[in-house]
Amino acid sequence: MKVKIFLLLSIAILIQCKKESSNLISDSKTVQDSTKDKRPNIVVILADDLGYNDVGFNGTKDIKTPELDALAHNGVIFTNGYVTHPYCGPSRAGLITGRYQARFGMENNVHYNPTDQHLGLPLSEKTFAKRLQNVGYRTGIIGKWHLGGAKHFQPLQRGFDYFYGFLDGGHNYFPKDVNFGGDGYAIPIQENHGLGEFDEYLTTDLSKHAAKFIKNNQDNPFLLYVAYNAPHAPLEAPQELIEKYKHIEDPERRTYLAMIDAMDQGIGLIVDALKETGDFENTLIFFLSDNGGLWPENWWPNFDWADNYPFRRGKVALTEGGIHVPFIAHWPAKIKKGRTFDGLVSALDIAATSVAISGAKSDSLLEGVNLTPYFTGIKKDSPHDALFWRLEEANHIWAVRTSSYKYMNQPLKDVGLSFFDMINDPYEKKNIVGTMPNQQKELAELWNNWNRNNINNILFQAYPYKNKIKKLYDDFYDAQIEQSKKRKTYTIK
Repeated sequence: MKVKIFLLLSIAILIQCKKESSNLISDSKTVQDSTKDKRPNIVVILADDLGYNDVGFNGTKDIKTPELDALAHNGVIFTNGYVTHPYCGPSRAGLITGRYQARFGMENNVHYNPTDQHLGLPLSEKTFAKRLQNVGYRTGIIGKWHLGGAKHFQPLQRGFDYFYGFLDGGHNYFPKDVNFGGDGYAIPIQENHGLGEFDEYLTTDLSKHAAKFIKNNQDNPFLLYVAYNAPHAPLEAPQELIEKYKHIEDPERRTYLAMIDAMDQGIGLIVDALKETGDFENTLIFFLSDNGGLWPENWWPNFDWADNYPFRRGKVALTEGGIHVPFIAHWPAKIKKGRTFDGLVSALDIAATSVAISGAKSDSLLEGVNLTPYFTGIKKDSPHDALFWRLEEANHIWAVRTSSYKYMNQPLKDVGLSFFDMINDPYEKKNIVGTMPNQQKELAELWNNWNRNNINNILFQAYPYKNKIKKLYDDFYDAQIEQSKKRKTYTIK
């Protein structure tokens, strides 16, 4: 009987201890939760050369992008979302600084050359990652950098705590194509300043590292910049994904769609990580492309695998197909689902919004707009009165767009000097240049006022740069040969 009473008392004590232990754990978690920094996380996902009509939320039937579509339909779709340049490097320079890249003379794709101390995002420019890092955010970049290869230009010196990716404008997608003797597309993946472990399809690999960053930093507010190189060439994808699109007749488009599919699946991994850590509700996610998809211009007549419908042309063009991109935001804590927004939105706004919601220091250098009041519906007008573009390839390549009109000049077939009524002709089908002189003059004045604060481009475009460097080495070597010939041989005694 005594033994039975003793056992009952022991069980009761154990149950009470377990309850007290559970309460302690619960109280500890409550204290942890109450002391956790409640500022929102920010994830910026950038696709590379993605066609406007190559995502489900913009209407394509060729491919299903369920992860992106879920973010779009539960967030806001910017129907007039623009980037600051129609190709890779300058577009990224504008996004990462929150400033028009013409302000600091970087309107070109810089070549990957880690020995060139001048070839990269000018050190005078502050990235918005640095602004957030200064107020306690953990900052990471996964994927493509394309803003300079020398050490002082690399991400860890420009405001990022963590880097996993590559420094050049693209990369091969499979580990078998990596080597130490190749160009920037072939060199090993980099992790911080060392070698990364790259052992599967690159888009999947980048996505897994993005998810890992989220899990490793769940106790801090963080900024994560996921810069996919998909679906940029080379066109490479896992065979099982290519087979998924065997109904697509064009084999290049088939592979291109498979690359987008892999990216969409990877975005699913990122979303899953946010949900697993409990951060999904309080994370602002931006998704956009760095420029339009490729269009067969005369210098790449066979590059026709992307679809920018309903817009004209694509990458490199200042027509809508080159600068008007898929662009969405998702933030359950602030954005009501199922919204579309028609005002002019720019990639510049990502930096301005991130700085505002993080409590980081802003200044007059930032040229974007904080989109938060537009997310919540407090403001309903256009964030920008006008957006501006300038290309460095030659003089007089420019564009300016207001909510009503667009005025541009670019020496492309059927383009040239053009003026469009963007309310009645948003797809630029009818050039009405000369028919509205007052409006043309007004837009010209807007552009000229903007351009007064720009500087001319400084750095070489990638291909001319490579040719210049080759000639430099060739001339140096030829001079050494001539010097060698002029030297007298000597004898010894």
